[in-house]
Amino acid sequence: MSSPARRRVLSAQIAHETNTFCVLPTTLESFRKRLLLEGDAIPPALRGTRTEIAAHLDAADRFGWDLTQPIVANATPYGKATAEAWTVLRDTLFAAAEGVACDGVILALHGAMVTETEDDAEGAILEGLRDRLGAGTPIAITLDLHANVTSRMAALADIIVPYRTYPHIDQYETAARAAALLERAMAGEIRPKVVRLQGPMLDGCNHGRTQGGPMSDFLEMAATMEAANPALLSADVCAGFTQSDIEEAGPSFHVTYDAAAPGAEDEARAAALTLYEAAWRRRAEQTVDILSLPEAMALATRATDDPRPLVIADFSDNPGSGAYGDHVRLLEAMVGAGVESGLFGVMPDGIAAAECHAAGLGAEITLTLGARRHPESYGPPVTLTGTVIGLSDGDFTCEGPMHTGVSMAMGPSALLEVSVGAGSVKVAISTHALQAWDQQMFKTLGAEPAAHKVVAVKSAHHFRAAFEPMSRRVVLADSGGLATHDHSRTRFARLRRPIWPLDAFDETPPAPAG
Repeated sequence: MSSPARRRVLSAQIAHETNTFCVLPTTLESFRKRLLLEGDAIPPALRGTRTEIAAHLDAADRFGWDLTQPIVANATPYGKATAEAWTVLRDTLFAAAEGVACDGVILALHGAMVTETEDDAEGAILEGLRDRLGAGTPIAITLDLHANVTSRMAALADIIVPYRTYPHIDQYETAARAAALLERAMAGEIRPKVVRLQGPMLDGCNHGRTQGGPMSDFLEMAATMEAANPALLSADVCAGFTQSDIEEAGPSFHVTYDAAAPGAEDEARAAALTLYEAAWRRRAEQTVDILSLPEAMALATRATDDPRPLVIADFSDNPGSGAYGDHVRLLEAMVGAGVESGLFGVMPDGIAAAECHAAGLGAEITLTLGARRHPESYGPPVTLTGTVIGLSDGDFTCEGPMHTGVSMAMGPSALLEVSVGAGSVKVAISTHALQAWDQQMFKTLGAEPAAHKVVAVKSAHHFRAAFEPMSRRVVLADSGGLATHDHSRTRFARLRRPIWPLDAFDETPPAPAG
């Protein structure tokens, strides 16, 4: 008796969280700086990591799949992806799907990618695959918890499984869940489909935080729904990405269900409606206070016997949200307040990093730092004199809970120590912009975050996975950057209206759209 044929599965990643208000375009080089692999280079680079693609590889071993993996691409959030970058990434994926007998597809997407020619890049990817593979090929996608899930995405994907943690430490597990559902679909055990609802909310869900509060409660509700009804294969909430001027930005509520089960579609729609109505009622709840810079400095200079650092997150200048990352007002405040044992970073300034490398270790140097990427919106830069105490090529491997084992590149980087009163503030300077989610970004320059009284990071929330356990307290500060939560400072042109919090509503949940 012959052994059963191995299933052929198309696996890929094209991921970008696009801040449409950022003036810096996301180019093909932006992907190369972060992650861009093709074909045979993919398995050795990502196998054994805590990534979605690693889960695809393990699923292939577990289920006996033959994988076709044409491309893995991810870039730090900037502005819209250029037409050139979009064409290369999309067409590389589509070429792998053309003329190939494919039993299933599993994709690691973000869910908030916008290009110069396409507001809904993920929807366009799914549409292109459907045109090539037909309606009968099951497609499973994983998404970031901050995806803007569009109606087109829900109509074209059979399985949608977003992360359920923020910081995102369940990327591997999320892809493993999606792979298990895809295997069941290919085996004919289930016929998955997606119901998706979205109301007039731009914000809400506690910005997706899953360390207590509304979002945690919604996800617990979703898990209870799944456990009570086997036909509900995955009940999920995406908090949305607010720095995206597209029509369908904001939180969404979706359920992947087994369409072969009697009444499952109605039950899935009822579950999605329950989640939406709960989120609407609690849309204004926040579990984290936002401090002004003077308030943050009052905490930073307050005497304490606790040796652990105060961690200040400069969330509004978070490169992980598409902000420029070289905003200097928090650094300026730390130096001006006399913070005696501070560590700040990581500041993307290739010119300053090059000047430090040219000066060499131990050199005293005066730098004009920051405010280079869009200075008219948040300048001026700051001028500092200090000693170069660390130099690096900027390559490091993540050791924390997020992206464990993944190699990253900051480009030529430096550590500048600036004397402040009886102590100093150390500034980590990189060439490329990366959100500070892993302590190795500092350690590769010789700085130990836990040895400082104050650590200031360019991040919104991901930093908590690696930095919060060693801190005495974590606070968020608004330095006036592009990723502010004050949406009155943002001019939307394509977003559907009316929408909360930009417009007034009563407390009755408005009817959601499918």
